[in-house]
Amino acid sequence: MSALLRVENLVKHFPVQRGLLGGSKTVVHAVDGVSLEIHPGDTLALVGESGCGKSTLGRLMLRLLDATSGKVWFDGHDVMAMPDATLRAARRHMQMIFQDPYSSLNPRMTVEQTLVEPLALHGLARGRHRERAGELLDLVGLSAQYLQRYPHEFSGGQRQRIGIARALAAEPRLIVCDEAVSALDVSIQAQVINLLQDLQHRLNLAYVFISHDLAVVKHIASHVAVMYLGQIVETADKRSLFETPRHPYTQALLSAIPLPVPGLRRQRLLLQGDVPSPSNPPSGCRFRTRCPHAQSLCAQEAPPLKTSNGHTVACHFWDTFPTPAALQQTEIVNQRVWRLQQAFNRQNDFQHPS
Repeated sequence: MSALLRVENLVKHFPVQRGLLGGSKTVVHAVDGVSLEIHPGDTLALVGESGCGKSTLGRLMLRLLDATSGKVWFDGHDVMAMPDATLRAARRHMQMIFQDPYSSLNPRMTVEQTLVEPLALHGLARGRHRERAGELLDLVGLSAQYLQRYPHEFSGGQRQRIGIARALAAEPRLIVCDEAVSALDVSIQAQVINLLQDLQHRLNLAYVFISHDLAVVKHIASHVAVMYLGQIVETADKRSLFETPRHPYTQALLSAIPLPVPGLRRQRLLLQGDVPSPSNPPSGCRFRTRCPHAQSLCAQEAPPLKTSNGHTVACHFWDTFPTPAALQQTEIVNQRVWRLQQAFNRQNDFQHPS
């Protein structure tokens, strides 16, 4: 199956002026040579620490930011080369769900006005805008009786559902979810994630799911790309990445996921030092200043992305150190928890039949 979205060697550098009186200029390497693919109906998760370039990459995919260099291909068409009119038409098929449900909705517009705006912009549902707006609310689990209400009258979870409905109004094929659940309570996060998965199956949507929460990523993603300081350091299908992470940065991120067993804690793989500045990244491998396996070669040469059995990693020595035992036990623990939960459910059903 051909890729719906393909990113080729994408670069975004931001020039920054130091000081208020015309000091020296520097360049922030927000995204530096990223290549990715996403196929119809798949969910590609972008994960990494804050400031690693995930959100910038998501905006570059939709050309909400202009790239310094590189290509973005959507359905075989070069997004970066599109004139404004063509880009506006193409954006109907590429939508975004933003992080903050409180600031992403116009407080002066009713829900109906918010949902009708993209319909009118793209010439959709002519003559039945109000009816279509009600259908969109129903699609995300809200009632059409809310159409005349304003954003301040809703909870955070309800606002995010309205944001999802707005993204769906243009009937897209790809949605970039930029930390779409991070501002919500945990119980509400689960509801929104389940809604996104249901919509994906019903509408054959592709998602780029940007998140720093690997527990959420494990639930929704089909493939995962790990970013560090503007570059991709590892990509794989979800199961392969969680069971056999090959990059030491990925291993450290996975070790921070809490285990779903009261009193049981995973052995943490703590990284030393702070994240280097993206305006002055380290030579060679950008992770070497915090890597427990770094050697002299790491300072001299940037590791290329190497692919083996569909698993891609940027590390000179990835095949010389084993996956930590603490991470290898994760799936065993999760399977045991699942069995205990099933046994508890069966016992509860027996004691309290419906």
